[in-house]
Amino acid sequence: MPAETRTTCPYCGVGCGVIARVEDDGRVSVRGDPEHPANFGRLCSKGSALAETLDPAGRAHSPMLHGRPVSWDTALDAVATAFSDAIRDHGPDSVAFYLSGQLLTEDYYVANKLMKGFLGSANIDTNSRLCMASSVAGHRRAFGSDTVPGTYEDLELADLVVLVGSNMAWCHPVLYQRLAVAKAARPSMKVVVIDPRRTASSDLADLHLAIRPDGDVALFNGLLAHLAETGAIDEDFVAAHTSGFAQALMAAGRADPATIAEVTGLPAQQIRQFLALFAATEKVVTCYSQGVNQSSVGSDKVNGLINCHLATGRIGRPGMGPFSLTGQPNAMGGREVGGLANMLAAHMAIENPQDRDRVQRFWKAPAIADRPGLKAVDLFEAVADGRIKALWIMSTNPVVSMPDADRVKAAIETCPFVVVSDIEMHTDTARLAHVLLPATGWGEKNGTVTNSERRISRQRAFLPPPGEARPDWWQMADVARRMGFEDAFAYPGPHAIFAEHAALSAFENGGSRDFDIGAHADATEAEYAALTPFQWPQPAQAMPDADRRFFGDGRFFHPDRRARFVAVTAAAETRTSPAFPFVLNTGRVRDHWHTMTRTGKSARLSAHLAEPFAEIHPHDAAAYGIADADLVELESVTGRRVVVRALLTRRQAPGAVFVPMHWTDETAALGRVDTLIPGRRDPLSGQPALKHAAVSLRRHAAAFHGFAVASSRPLPLPFDYWALARCEGGYRMELAGQPPAEGWQAWLQTAFHLPPQAEVTGYVAREGRELRLAAFGGDRLLALLFVSDEPVAVSRPWAAGQLAEPHPDRRMRTRLIAGRPPADQPDKGAILCSCMGIGVNEIAAAAEGGCSSVQAVGAQTGAGTNCGSCRPEIRKILEDLRRVAAE
Repeated sequence: MPAETRTTCPYCGVGCGVIARVEDDGRVSVRGDPEHPANFGRLCSKGSALAETLDPAGRAHSPMLHGRPVSWDTALDAVATAFSDAIRDHGPDSVAFYLSGQLLTEDYYVANKLMKGFLGSANIDTNSRLCMASSVAGHRRAFGSDTVPGTYEDLELADLVVLVGSNMAWCHPVLYQRLAVAKAARPSMKVVVIDPRRTASSDLADLHLAIRPDGDVALFNGLLAHLAETGAIDEDFVAAHTSGFAQALMAAGRADPATIAEVTGLPAQQIRQFLALFAATEKVVTCYSQGVNQSSVGSDKVNGLINCHLATGRIGRPGMGPFSLTGQPNAMGGREVGGLANMLAAHMAIENPQDRDRVQRFWKAPAIADRPGLKAVDLFEAVADGRIKALWIMSTNPVVSMPDADRVKAAIETCPFVVVSDIEMHTDTARLAHVLLPATGWGEKNGTVTNSERRISRQRAFLPPPGEARPDWWQMADVARRMGFEDAFAYPGPHAIFAEHAALSAFENGGSRDFDIGAHADATEAEYAALTPFQWPQPAQAMPDADRRFFGDGRFFHPDRRARFVAVTAAAETRTSPAFPFVLNTGRVRDHWHTMTRTGKSARLSAHLAEPFAEIHPHDAAAYGIADADLVELESVTGRRVVVRALLTRRQAPGAVFVPMHWTDETAALGRVDTLIPGRRDPLSGQPALKHAAVSLRRHAAAFHGFAVASSRPLPLPFDYWALARCEGGYRMELAGQPPAEGWQAWLQTAFHLPPQAEVTGYVAREGRELRLAAFGGDRLLALLFVSDEPVAVSRPWAAGQLAEPHPDRRMRTRLIAGRPPADQPDKGAILCSCMGIGVNEIAAAAEGGCSSVQAVGAQTGAGTNCGSCRPEIRKILEDLRRVAAE
């Protein structure tokens, strides 16, 4: 009988409920959970493809010590000994943990307890530092606590939703669809998008403000001044519940659109329109994400926009408030247990001696960290200069994701002792480990996660762990026991950790702290197993229908219960120069997640954007002699370079380029874009400025260009440029550079492990400037290669699909090397709708056949009918076709 398990998606901070179904033959399928209040059954393209990412290839199955398999006892003894020796010889601050928002709350809790309470250091930080640290700093300055006031429902209740530095359509697609449905039902609702790029989210916008990088402080200071000048301040709320308003208003200056325009780069008329709209609308939700946080002034951006909500009293009530959209599935859970270097567990403050004493007494810990530890960038600098002797990295890939990533790689390479806990053996970081510990992944883990609206949900196991893989919490607890802390870490399972976490949240609380889930302090294993999603706070004896919004009563968590206005100033910094004239912005694409260790296993998710690229405005491209699909080389002050594909688009502002952050040394030759990002960070939060760096740009010339598909992963590719992606039946790859010295047929034989009896056919054309080869084993296609002195014109989706098709007729095989489908097999074109596998040619054909709307295209083809993330692109195709028809 097939088994079904309710669990939670492991991707973004929306926290969607998922139902996983395991068939009797072991096949897994997933669908959205209609009862989960975050998504009500909706899933995005990534969530819909979760079952496709459970491929065991590349998984870490057994502990490894210096590259050889060992027992768990041997591996954990080595870890415990190395950390104990470092602390004995160099003190507690000579060791560090670097964690991840991919961890479950129970993993995070054990790590924080071990490091801060038993090893006695706060050198424990997380990749959430790269994601939400500025939001934490802004919350704590304004509210006295790291509290997200509102709920997802507020997006549907608002009359104005402002998206600041948030491409919600691609990064939080299910929330975007909730917003789109609400706006369709109530067209009077307004949406404003504030973003340097015209992203997919702008498709829903009534107003798009293409703001200059880091111009947000000036815009929200101007808004605060405008609110004061037009009588929109809620003077009663400000007087009764806040302090610091006069100083913040003085710092803001005057609401002069011309002055604001100088800093923001926005037209004065658009500025006036935004200021008037915000002032006139009571129910306003301001959602912000990485475009605000990933900045050297991120904390000030956060407080600048919170100031405007405090000044109008638009906070904590239905349909209004500032709303931080977290990037990772458990960034919030990590914050709740004190996973950041400058926090304690249960939202207590490491700088507060009473909080330190309370946590130490609760844990019965021998020590407690008495000062903040090293934040992510500083932590890896300490690794580089030798202060850190032992480093444990869990469930993250800093060699790819950290700024100045090559420097981070060099630091890890020189660290005396490095432990990596991961599900994958061959990540860029795992390859540098002295000890590699196989961790359980999604579908195998048991625990909880917290989403952006403070909703705690269960992530449940429905698959057995592969090989000897073990949960992260188990690994840390076992090391703790080997270091002499057995009693404090004798957890029989994650339910016991969760109950302890809940008990600590209630310990000596009495309403003085925001985070309280004391209602679950005595949860049994059975109650934990049956736990349904709930929003905190949920203290003991809490009413089930209690309002889960914060601050509607005007009470905050500073000692005087007042919120704080924070005076922020708009300092416009120019980072470009004649040598590096372009602003680099990094971020995500629609169908991939972080460094693709999961999504890269799905052929469907790789079909939309299969190689790293740079979005460039056509005017900039023309000035540099760059054509669409050319290769381009970017270089920065770090001295590093990347080579990516040029994507010319007017969505990008002139003078700026956008490059996604997903590609690694496993998936591209020179695609690790964070090697270009200097270590500049916000002075308060420590969050790096991943969206504002200066780079140069030039066309990358290549002697040849190629495209290949193969049934097996190739050997290391010896070319200037290559990008590798999964496809049905194997791999697809783009190639460019110098031809192999041994010749193409010999290279094909070696690179793709072709058997000696493989049949190879092909031709050379255009006086040797074009070559095409196909290799077969029996009636199966093993490899297909297209090479030219210019970018090859091949139907990529069709060619990739041939790996899964039989080819018994030798006469018909010659069609393969033509690079396009026969007349009876229409070419889909580039895949646009990943959920349904619909290509641009199919959408164009539907439009030419009479479909004049996104809804009509969806009804005919299915495109855009699942997660909806592709609807802006469908609309763009329809608009372009109408424009051509009118010319």
